[in-house]
Amino acid sequence: MKKEMEQLGIILLVAGQGTRMKSALPKVLHPLGGKALFLHALETARGLGPERVAIVIGHGAKAVQQACSDGDIRWVTQEKQLGTGHAVSCAREQFAGFDGDILILSGDVPLIREQTLRSMVEHHRRRRATVTLLTAQLNEPKGYGRLLRDAEGTLTGITEEKDASEAERQIREVNAGVYVVAAPFLFHALSSVGNNNQQGEYYLPDIVRIGCGQCKTVEIFNIEDRREMLGINTREELAFMEKNLRDSINKKWMLAGVTLQDPDTTYIEEKVRIGKDTMIGPNTHLKGKTVIGERCQIDGNAFLTDMELGDEVWLKFSVVLAGSRIDRGAIVGPFAHLRPGTHLGCNVHIGNFVEAKAAHLGDGTKANHLTYLGDVTIGRDTNIGAGTITCNYDGFNKYKTTIGDRVQVGSDTTLVAPIALGDDVYVATASTVRHDVPSGALVFNQREEKVREGWTEKKRNQMKGNKK
Repeated sequence: MKKEMEQLGIILLVAGQGTRMKSALPKVLHPLGGKALFLHALETARGLGPERVAIVIGHGAKAVQQACSDGDIRWVTQEKQLGTGHAVSCAREQFAGFDGDILILSGDVPLIREQTLRSMVEHHRRRRATVTLLTAQLNEPKGYGRLLRDAEGTLTGITEEKDASEAERQIREVNAGVYVVAAPFLFHALSSVGNNNQQGEYYLPDIVRIGCGQCKTVEIFNIEDRREMLGINTREELAFMEKNLRDSINKKWMLAGVTLQDPDTTYIEEKVRIGKDTMIGPNTHLKGKTVIGERCQIDGNAFLTDMELGDEVWLKFSVVLAGSRIDRGAIVGPFAHLRPGTHLGCNVHIGNFVEAKAAHLGDGTKANHLTYLGDVTIGRDTNIGAGTITCNYDGFNKYKTTIGDRVQVGSDTTLVAPIALGDDVYVATASTVRHDVPSGALVFNQREEKVREGWTEKKRNQMKGNKK
């Protein structure tokens, strides 16, 4: 158990609507790097090991809660959006009896780093501060609150831009909107915050003025990388942030030994993992919890979601793969589609215009052309001919197909599930198979082939006669 003086709480503010996004979707739910905007700040804050985490919700509250799978959250509802100070005040009950420090973050500031927050908390505690605020020096400070100092340079408070005088707007030292505050002081000070300002709101930064007026220790912590404090208010800013995040992720993987042929068109989400000496072609999207082994080759125009690739897998041009596993040495594509639940063994070949769903293919098996494999288990070293279809759905239920080792399935074959083919079965071309086939057997459909000589000429003459 941590000592009380070391306890840390988190308040994450996500109640705003974000009107400048021009969207019915709450601003904090817009995706950035494959996940809702506010989850970036939440996951970063979680890395500090806080004892309590409260999220203040308002606009779109239910949707925000549904987007968060973290079960240890104290949800706080701000019924009316009356400012950041009011939002934090709404969390008062959740921190009853809490004597530690509270870190306050905004859900629309996604790139703040864990190390920055950790260093800020350490600075706050080392200086025995009551309030510590994150600050920066900006050449263009528009939109940010300005730090006010007296003639001796002592901090006296913060003024929001809309309330600032022309002289105050020239100040380049700005408030980044991240605070560490001793909990007892925080809620006591908020009781004294008024709304006599241009927006008629209760400003959280007013606690700095109150702390200075009470001779409390108020510290500033300068941020090194100003990009960490950037917030998102418009779709243009969201796109800018997406590019910054993508560039950062791509750089990380290139430094780790992954080749990106065109980083500008390569999209890799945060939870993706990639092995060394893998080559990734242009227009590739790696999403979700995709894991790629070493020495893989992705030709390009690939879209992977929650995939697992072993070493030395080759994805040819233009594949769509989701929720599946591919073992070492397999080759997939071009123009192939793997749907969830599929598992390709070592050295499996899946070729052009092949679709597989909940399909398990054993080592060395091949399906190279124009095939649908749904709800099927296939053994080792089996060959599936072009145009093969597993008929797994009768309009009411799905049924399973089982195919053994070393089976040869001829082109244009229809396998009507539920059905099982034993090892070493040979299925003749253009067969429709409705019943189980024992190992080593040949299965075919008896069809009489007829030839009518001279038929084409007679048909053409008949059609010409009809036109007269």
